[in-house]
Amino acid sequence: GIGVLISAAPERDRAVILCVFPGSPAEASGLKSRDAILSVNGEPILTEDGILKTIIRGPEGTEVTLVAQTPGEETRQITLLRSAITSHQPVPYTVLTSPQGKRVGYILLLTLADSTIGEQFSAALQALSVEGPLDGLIIDNTQNGGGTDTVAKSILGVFTSGTLGYFISHEGERALQIRSPEDIQGSQQVPVVVLIGPNTASFGEIISGVLQDLDRAYLIGETTNGNVETLWGYEFEDGSRLWLAHESFRPLNHPESDWEETGLIPDLELPVQWDQFSEKNDPLVQAALNYFDN
Repeated sequence: GIGVLISAAPERDRAVILCVFPGSPAEASGLKSRDAILSVNGEPILTEDGILKTIIRGPEGTEVTLVAQTPGEETRQITLLRSAITSHQPVPYTVLTSPQGKRVGYILLLTLADSTIGEQFSAALQALSVEGPLDGLIIDNTQNGGGTDTVAKSILGVFTSGTLGYFISHEGERALQIRSPEDIQGSQQVPVVVLIGPNTASFGEIISGVLQDLDRAYLIGETTNGNVETLWGYEFEDGSRLWLAHESFRPLNHPESDWEETGLIPDLELPVQWDQFSEKNDPLVQAALNYFDN
């Protein structure tokens, strides 16, 4: 391929680049996160039903021509050479400045399914603090589809510790606990805003909700769909597998809350229009920067 993770945006007849892999043809061409891909070799990137086609991929060394668009700019045509992509999924980050001049870190979390995400997240915090301590941190979970509890704990342990809530099943409950918290350049005290939306799911929802429940983060965006159950896999002799929901999650300080029923409700409701703005111009990011100034 060309080294991008993309998602369908059928309401806008395009695919959106969630992230660009380092050292990839896409990075070399100037493609960035939030750019859109409208067509590939003259063919629409989506089917008539809005399903993402796999036409960007092809034999290594072959050419592929895209029509791409950066938010707020004109479309452009790009020709790239496909190559083998072998790196882990990246954790993009940058430093932003609030209207009052505060240093605010921005980290985009797209998944918790890659075992290196926790380590990359910690490295991002270190890098963001090289030129000075952060006055605030924005965690963008609007595209975070979740992953494993191990990675989720590593993220949560950077901001808090102890018992954070309970996984509930017919057989009882088990605690979500952080026994070995880690402070990275003041991460245990830094103010945090988490951006959420309909694409925030699973442990992406849980880490967002836990930080809100503990008054450790302020949530901005749209109400999530409520998908906080843990799935257990069962293998069958014919090679098939069943993923079955076993547990839901009950927050520590508001045990009456049912996130499966209500989803996560943000502290500030704003529409998620992720593919229509750059990081700096995104209204959710702007609202977060204003929050840190108050």
